[in-house]
Amino acid sequence: MYLAPLNYDRYFRKVFSDKRIAKRFLEDFFDVQIQEIELLQTYHKITDNATAIEFDFRCKIAGSFVIIDMQQWYKTDIVKRFYMYHSMNTVLQLEKIPDKTIDLDKQRKRDIKDYDKLIPVITLIWMVDDTFGFTDDFVSYTMAPEVIIDFIRNKNLWRSENILEILSEREKYLKMLDNKTRKLNYLQQNRLIYAFQKNIVKNEKYSKYLSWFQLAEKTLNKLNKKGWFDKYLKDEIFAEIVRRISKENLKEEDYTYIKDYNLFWEQVKRFEDALLNEGREEGREEGIEIGVKIQEEKQHLSKDEIKNI
Repeated sequence: MYLAPLNYDRYFRKVFSDKRIAKRFLEDFFDVQIQEIELLQTYHKITDNATAIEFDFRCKIAGSFVIIDMQQWYKTDIVKRFYMYHSMNTVLQLEKIPDKTIDLDKQRKRDIKDYDKLIPVITLIWMVDDTFGFTDDFVSYTMAPEVIIDFIRNKNLWRSENILEILSEREKYLKMLDNKTRKLNYLQQNRLIYAFQKNIVKNEKYSKYLSWFQLAEKTLNKLNKKGWFDKYLKDEIFAEIVRRISKENLKEEDYTYIKDYNLFWEQVKRFEDALLNEGREEGREEGIEIGVKIQEEKQHLSKDEIKNI
């Protein structure tokens, strides 16, 4: 092994803790130019009983708060879990949101939060192995008027031979989408994106982000060699990534971490295969027992290393 797996939490964070690397990845994935990036705290206590949440990466760029989370393992709760993370990225803006003063009358004033200062949030979930059954590189979700979905699902309308009727309906809903009254368009600016590494490296579409996922995929091979990454050394940013996760900078504890991570991954794969091979109903029943075994395996890993698995 020449490079440690970029997809493993420890090395993902080690790489993205470099502001230049994080900035370049976001520019490549979203095809934008970022003037400034601010790395933000990733660990937060949320509730009174000290329940905590930790993002893999969180930053602020012009006009948006962004989090990136690496999802290595199969999990049945992944959609709801990352929706919660997505929501928290909005709520955490309360850390710095300013107050504004409202005059109640000549003698009294009241300070309230200036929610107009909220900015959109973008949550990017880097899916290492799961594709949700999609074949696209990624799928993006945003909030839009519910009638738009009804329009898409209206079978009777789409069976109509009257194209003018369909176009008329479309125009009506486009006006809804374009309605910016009191900044309704803010809802559409918030995005939750699932990027599928397996699809990206297979599709090989010409895109700026392709090299990032190809590099990550190569590092998952336990027998990866130095020559596999020669082309990346021609780029300053990718050369720094290679340097940060090369075996020359690994310690003995890193090899133990990788070994334990791999052992746990094998357990999870067996769990996933059991669900697929034995059917949904049987899989759910057996999944409880297998899940217990996986929890037992977790005990062999340190709490800090597995809390985000």
